[in-house]
Amino acid sequence: MDTQTLIYIFVGLSFALYIGIAIWSRAASTSDFYVAGGGVNPVVNGMATAADWMSAASFISMAGIIAFSGYDGSVYLMGWTGGYVMLALLLAPYLRKFGEFTVPDFIGARYYSKAARVVAVVCLIFISFTYIAGQMRGVGIVFSRFLDVDVTLGVIIGMAIVFVYAVLGGMKGITYTQVAQYCVLIFAYLVPAFFISFMITGNPIPALGLGSEVNDGSGMYVLQKLDLVLQDMGFAAYTDGSKSTIDVFCITAALMIGTAGLPHVIVRFFTVPKASDARRSAGWALVFIALLYTTAPAVGAFARLNFVETVNETPYSQAPEWFTNWEDNGLIAFRDRNGDGVMQYRSGDAIVGAPVYTEERGPSGERLTENATPPGENEVYVDRDIMVLANPEIAQLPGWVIALVAAGGLAAALSTAAGLLLVISAGVSHDLLKKTFRPNISEKGELLAARVAASAAILVAGYLGVYPPGWVAQVVAFAFGLAAASLFPAIFLGIFTKWMNREGAIAGMVSGLAFTFLYIGWFKLWAPESNVEANWLLGISPEGIGVIGMVINFAVAITVAKMTAPTPPDVRRLVASIRVPKGAETPHMH
Repeated sequence: MDTQTLIYIFVGLSFALYIGIAIWSRAASTSDFYVAGGGVNPVVNGMATAADWMSAASFISMAGIIAFSGYDGSVYLMGWTGGYVMLALLLAPYLRKFGEFTVPDFIGARYYSKAARVVAVVCLIFISFTYIAGQMRGVGIVFSRFLDVDVTLGVIIGMAIVFVYAVLGGMKGITYTQVAQYCVLIFAYLVPAFFISFMITGNPIPALGLGSEVNDGSGMYVLQKLDLVLQDMGFAAYTDGSKSTIDVFCITAALMIGTAGLPHVIVRFFTVPKASDARRSAGWALVFIALLYTTAPAVGAFARLNFVETVNETPYSQAPEWFTNWEDNGLIAFRDRNGDGVMQYRSGDAIVGAPVYTEERGPSGERLTENATPPGENEVYVDRDIMVLANPEIAQLPGWVIALVAAGGLAAALSTAAGLLLVISAGVSHDLLKKTFRPNISEKGELLAARVAASAAILVAGYLGVYPPGWVAQVVAFAFGLAAASLFPAIFLGIFTKWMNREGAIAGMVSGLAFTFLYIGWFKLWAPESNVEANWLLGISPEGIGVIGMVINFAVAITVAKMTAPTPPDVRRLVASIRVPKGAETPHMH
């Protein structure tokens, strides 16, 4: 059976599974729709959380970032996994004990204010749409390459699938669908990694293979060989870092704190029966996440090594089939600078920006681009997001492995997109309608509003996938920085202090969000040409600035709280009860 047929079968079966689960677990009440009835087993919830958490960024992009950034890419591994530990220990159990449906619910009740709730909803929608744009684009890229449809149609098909199980099933449907998606994506990630690790080092465990000798008789270790090969071609050594210490610290911290403030991950802890289950499910999720994250550095290193050895000094007329396949999708390009028809892969840019192809072909049959050619020797443009998806093809693995990776990439993007859509719909129907503007709405009316809001959110997400803003590649900087600077301090102070009041929380969220948005917006949107270290505040890149936004949030919130009316006694009692284990309450709390 040929590879394309296998891809259709694998993707078709996985979609049928997701839709079948959605129909089986259709939400019948608002509790089902928002928090799956609050009765999800901790192990099941841990698996669903892992799928929700491991987006297209983790599955498709992270190993690609590591492949091309080397040592500098480690900030993503440290930040995202460290943030999950922080979320599990610091926030999840207390938020579950509070017992509401959403993050704005907690902020609205804890800060006894509809205004605080609305500000939290605005932050949440901002973060979620920023993040979801990248997921839908990931869906489009996977579809366009593996199913031979264009990116726009790919995004539309992805929207239709998410619509069925997010709008019908709500959190109940999404939870059990995400369990299936986790199984698909983790097999899709690990199977080719085992194959490639064994081929390169003779060790089938990728994490161990990364520290093993290459089985080519040279006696060199994988990273030694990669350093040598890249330096020969003018690149920096793979194991050298170019970022300053303060920037590494700030990016890692922004990703960690941003993780702990991401609304679609936090809401998963409202779906378990009790607070102790929230901690247990967080532990299980960490185990399930670790399977991918401990493998990603090896996948990145093997992918770069395979790519270099397959492409460099290869005549274009003998280019492997995978190269021309990705070239057709505009994610790889060859610019023959010296007319010898041989691909020279060197440090520097082959073209300016992503390829814009003409109808003409070059003398070697290569697709010609309209892009300007900067000075330098490099003749190969490659989009780093293709590395995980192309890895099995580059290593010439069997067709069924390539089909599995296609299904896994879609599972990763769709699982996170669904979680984000639900957060947006709950924010609109529950927090804005039910708790703020229409408190008398019936449960049936609220459930209908949630489904309408989810449908509208899918349309907006699809539009962002088809017409991505210029910053879509920077969703990590935006979403995590904004979450760190806006929601995290309000949640943290709400749990661990009794004196933080509504005025302080609102002022902190607004100031942290505004500062971070303006800083990232300036360097990424309005003046990208000035995005160099000399112009950064304290040498901190836009990816790490969320930490400064968080410090501003804390400082403003504490200052304003000290200058305004104290927190009411009933709110102080609420905060005390959140942190006391069940059955241990003292009489003065009642």
